[in-house]
Amino acid sequence: MREVTSAIKSWQKQGKAIAIATIVKVEGTPLRPLGSKMVVTSDKQIAGSITGGCIEGGIYEEAQTVIKSCQPKLLHFGLLNDESPWEIGLSCGSSIDVFIEPLDSPVWKEIYPVLETSLSKNQLMAIGTILSGAKLGSKLVVWPNGDVHGSLGSQVLDKQAVEWMKQQLLVQGSSSMTFDEAGAQVEVFVDVITTPARLVIVGAVHIAIPLVSMAKILGFHTIVIDPRSAFATRERFPHVDELVTEWPSTALEKLRPDECTYIAVLSHDDKLDNPALQVALASPARYVGILGTHKNIPKRLNELRDLGVTEEQLSRLHAPIGLKLGAIQPEEIALSVLAEIVAAKHGLSKIQENPVKSTFSH
Repeated sequence: MREVTSAIKSWQKQGKAIAIATIVKVEGTPLRPLGSKMVVTSDKQIAGSITGGCIEGGIYEEAQTVIKSCQPKLLHFGLLNDESPWEIGLSCGSSIDVFIEPLDSPVWKEIYPVLETSLSKNQLMAIGTILSGAKLGSKLVVWPNGDVHGSLGSQVLDKQAVEWMKQQLLVQGSSSMTFDEAGAQVEVFVDVITTPARLVIVGAVHIAIPLVSMAKILGFHTIVIDPRSAFATRERFPHVDELVTEWPSTALEKLRPDECTYIAVLSHDDKLDNPALQVALASPARYVGILGTHKNIPKRLNELRDLGVTEEQLSRLHAPIGLKLGAIQPEEIALSVLAEIVAAKHGLSKIQENPVKSTFSH
């Protein structure tokens, strides 16, 4: 949802008619995950994507129908048929269901302002949408604190859905579920909107400049920490979300790193790096990496042990940071760092054992 909100906001200000398409079911290995979105206007503007290209044309055409009728529509796209090569379908061996809705519908007009507020606050939430029956398109929003907005049409269905949606919030995963309502089967898609991943960079060094720019493209909320105000400037980091000129360990404690936080320690200054690593490795941060070489990393590890960092905590440290790309220029090193962070984000926590693990010096 977050990837298309800026386009929606801009188009709504211009009074454009909009349809939003969402992947609600997948079979096989799709190019994009559940919940991926594409928005379309009646005057041929598009943002986001469903598959990266192979069925976008068909979705665009169906979206025009949805905009004109102001009625939602559930579509199924399967494997391309060799006997009908001009039909719209997937060539990757997967099949997906796509739900297209008009933003001018009463349901969206009522619920979107609430979603927009929650999105602006970077809140975690789950959106339940009915995919079958007379109440097609009805919506219910649930937050981790138990707050609920909207309805799927009945108290019985809402109660069942809320319990399931709370479970999905815990695992932060979108899914479909079929519920029983008065003997009828009702399918509900639960779209979990996660908080943006945070990339915290310790050290406003040269590498950090392209790293921020690249991370922003991938949707990270970027934070650069450096007490040296001559380095941590908006002129050097025009695109960073937050620029913090505090001692790194103090700033990290205030930020409270969580499972959606990725920390790259790049200053190459022991006074800044070691206390920051002590805080970072004691936190539940998803990723912690440090700039260095295979020659100086053992010394750094011993210094961290002297600070009380445990072996278990040290085992989480990606040192030296980044993947082996033969990187030399700051932009190349930034790419290698971000590549390793993306790998960790998608569950490849053992990347340090991979032969492409970094061996370059910085």
